[in-house]
Amino acid sequence: MHRAPADAAGEECLEPAERLLPRPALVLSLAVLVGIAAGLGAVAFRYLIGGFTHVFFGILGESLKGLMGDFRWTVIPAIGGLPVGLLVYFLAREAKGHGVPEVMEAVAMRGGRIRPRVSVVKALASSICIGSGGSVGREGPIVQIGSALGSTLAQAFRLPPRFTRTMVACGAAGGVAATFNAPLAGAFFALELILRDWGAASFAPVVVSSFCATTIGRACLGDHPAFLIPKYSVASVTELPMFGVLGVLCALVGIAFIAFLYSMEDFWDMIPVPDWLKPVPGGLIVGLLGFLALALIGDYDACNLGVFGVGYDTMHLVLTGQFAFLSIVAGLLVLKLLATTMTLGSGGSGGVFAPSLFMGCMVGAGFGALAEAGVPGAATSPSAYALVGMGAVFAAAGRAPVTAVLIVYEMTQDYRMILPLMLACAVAVAVAQAIYRFSIYNLKLVRRRIHIDLALEPALLSELTVADAMSTEILSARADQTVQEILHLFEETKHHGFPVVGTDGKLRGIVTIGDLRRGLSQGLAEAPVSRIASHDLIVAFPDETLNQALMKLGMMDVGRLPVVERDDHTRLLGLVTRKNILSAYNRALMARHRDLDQTVAVEHFD
Repeated sequence: MHRAPADAAGEECLEPAERLLPRPALVLSLAVLVGIAAGLGAVAFRYLIGGFTHVFFGILGESLKGLMGDFRWTVIPAIGGLPVGLLVYFLAREAKGHGVPEVMEAVAMRGGRIRPRVSVVKALASSICIGSGGSVGREGPIVQIGSALGSTLAQAFRLPPRFTRTMVACGAAGGVAATFNAPLAGAFFALELILRDWGAASFAPVVVSSFCATTIGRACLGDHPAFLIPKYSVASVTELPMFGVLGVLCALVGIAFIAFLYSMEDFWDMIPVPDWLKPVPGGLIVGLLGFLALALIGDYDACNLGVFGVGYDTMHLVLTGQFAFLSIVAGLLVLKLLATTMTLGSGGSGGVFAPSLFMGCMVGAGFGALAEAGVPGAATSPSAYALVGMGAVFAAAGRAPVTAVLIVYEMTQDYRMILPLMLACAVAVAVAQAIYRFSIYNLKLVRRRIHIDLALEPALLSELTVADAMSTEILSARADQTVQEILHLFEETKHHGFPVVGTDGKLRGIVTIGDLRRGLSQGLAEAPVSRIASHDLIVAFPDETLNQALMKLGMMDVGRLPVVERDDHTRLLGLVTRKNILSAYNRALMARHRDLDQTVAVEHFD
């Protein structure tokens, strides 16, 4: 049976690696190693963030206190922006921004290959950015760090692209799982966003890696959820539609986040300042926004302000009901949106997941406060709406509803809110997709004319038909021609097979170069070609999908299929080969690229 390579020549061969262990055992063993490495990387990254936070907001903040007072908070993010810009610009440009799109691109376009240095540069740049007040999250960096570790290990074992991509996903899963103590969310993040493959061959190693990384994370950081909050529940079944309305609102916030982020990138691209220097003025603006937040909240530790860093402390206050005043949460929502887009747009390094959670928390709290005021006693606590809003905004921005539901559940361990969380996330994704087709992750690639959805688009083969690909200009052999005469036809055309037709033009069989060689070796040079031709034919029909045609080609180990009418298998309509199918697929792919380019121009650039 024919085995077509899945990615490139040699894909099916694991080279030296396969000699060590059987393939499934090798992949699972490497998944364990990647999980351990990602877990240790996540722990080290957390400590780096804590260390740089102490340096910038502790040591540096105290030294500037007498000179600048509270105004010192405005310059600290700018000071941190300088080393971030230098690290990213001169050592690894891939470390700029939120990181996940770069991993998605590596998986789809480069067989999972990521430069080893990316993990080190990303860890340093992002920890400095977050530690100095950059308004970004930990998930993007740890995904890129873990993925780079997985790719490096795969390359060291000379794994082919298919398995290298799996190791990249294992690294991403392990990083998220260990960072947030969320093994399920880590695994599904990698499967839903990075690998986009739910098959058993991918699922097993990704889950194993997530398990190992979570074990490492719990051993080093403790086994407790990210947010220790009261257990909330829905007041009544009639309240559930309110969470659907919240999902619509969260979709609008998610779309606004996407639009603001890439508009800010365009803005900073136009500023005539060297790229390595742009995080400095960007950090200064973030510092001013943080100072405004300090004025809004009042007497509060500036290094823990929601506008600076990941914002989990402020989110915890909202989730535990310590403040949910509408003016405060609305102000923090706007300030966080501006600070995050300013940090990333100017060249900072960090993730968009935590900012999405923060904005969702504020939207939910504000909506819950209005619901509580409008219908006293009929709505649950605003903090419960804040919890649901966290997942819904991320689901709308990232278009990852499964990950959104799981990670909010694992970060809070509040199962009683799972139904409203599922409803809000589903509504948010549906509304966001209807309004704006690109997620916060894939739009970054689309703007570079890298259409990630098309690079991983096997569905095209199920949409195209054999009629779209077949060749109707048919060279055929007559059944009464001799084998010797057909030999000349093969030599002249360099083809590998011809349909055999009778004097009435009806299909009688097919003759291949292999049939010809066997006939000549048996001394049948003067025999009619019908004697050596294959008559038990595998045929294709014009209305069949290309996917079905490819399955027939592979299962029967043949290079071409005669295309015939369904009602008359002797009426030859054309031929379809693997080359025909590939050409049709590429034409359709290019057409979709052009359509998407036009859509981006209309929806974003105009």
